[in-house]
Amino acid sequence: MKKYFITGLLIWIPLAITFMVLAWIVGTLDAILLWLPNGFHPRDFIGLDIPGVGVLASLLIVFFTGLVAANVLGQKLVQLWEALLSRIPVVKSIYYSVKQVSDTVFSSTGQAFRKALLVQYPRQGAWTIAFLTGQPGGDAAHHLQGDYVSVYVPTTPNPTSGFFLMMPRADVIELEMSVDEALKYIISMGVVAPPLRRPASRAALLNE
Repeated sequence: MKKYFITGLLIWIPLAITFMVLAWIVGTLDAILLWLPNGFHPRDFIGLDIPGVGVLASLLIVFFTGLVAANVLGQKLVQLWEALLSRIPVVKSIYYSVKQVSDTVFSSTGQAFRKALLVQYPRQGAWTIAFLTGQPGGDAAHHLQGDYVSVYVPTTPNPTSGFFLMMPRADVIELEMSVDEALKYIISMGVVAPPLRRPASRAALLNE
């Protein structure tokens, strides 16, 4: 009975968690319909709420925003919008900080979160997975002697929180695994290990 019960759990737990995550995403995106004025909600036309309409509306908004921003007029509008935000003290700090991070992470030419690393943290002899985010900059770089890299050490099982570290390049090991595989390894708390691949040469570390 114990064997059958565990087998049933292994089938239902992933399904339940997947359903809850998808339900949360759909519910969050459906909340965009609350922005519509009365009389323009889908339920006013068909008489009932259809889950997922907000997801479609969000995708369309993102697509058309990118379409408009890709031309000269759209770029002018974005510049005017950012100039307006730059005059609001608190909003300016939050907006430009988030924009700088998002531009770096989602840039097609950037190297942020493009490499999975193996580092010793929180002490010597204890190893964990980290991600390369770049190189130290600003005044911090002037106080570091030698070749350093910036890394992000995520927590388990929630990789959206973690620690930012500046470490000697010689103290990090580049892993032959993709970022997706590394994230899956972290989220599963080490249970779902990525496939074994031939390690890269030490000379090629972080130089791609």
